[in-house]
Amino acid sequence: MKKDRGKVWLGVAGVVINSEGKWLVVKKKYSGLKGVWSLPAGFVQMGETADEAVVREVQEETGLQCEVSGLIGFRTGVIREEISDNMAIFYCQLKDEEQNIQIQETELSDARWLTVEEIVGSGESSVMLDEMACHELVHHQLYKKEGINPGDVFEYSAYKLFYNK
Repeated sequence: MKKDRGKVWLGVAGVVINSEGKWLVVKKKYSGLKGVWSLPAGFVQMGETADEAVVREVQEETGLQCEVSGLIGFRTGVIREEISDNMAIFYCQLKDEEQNIQIQETELSDARWLTVEEIVGSGESSVMLDEMACHELVHHQLYKKEGINPGDVFEYSAYKLFYNK
């Protein structure tokens, strides 16, 4: 079922790196990412923040529970000169290293942990994943600050700030 997302899209992706330095990657069964390694990703749903969306997407696609520690990138583009396609890329940490991957079989053909060497230059990774895996991203993340109230007049039900410490 194709959803009408309008002309402005907000997606999220999660960079999850385990204690061995391996990245969590997935292969989609559809779209332009079909059959190539990419990050767990999806769209923000109504009523959730972008960081909540990435935690949900990682769990839906791989069964792994994680938490966001920071924002490490933002990808933006325009599709066919009409659709604003934007993606917030978060650094996520596993809640428990002992979890096993359980793929969402309706969307994914595979999910696994790969080393940077297995990702970069393999010809089997998305352009974004290949580019990001070349860099030491953890040291460049914007950190999350919660518990901020910008004023009751705005009526936020959730408000988080990502900034450089």
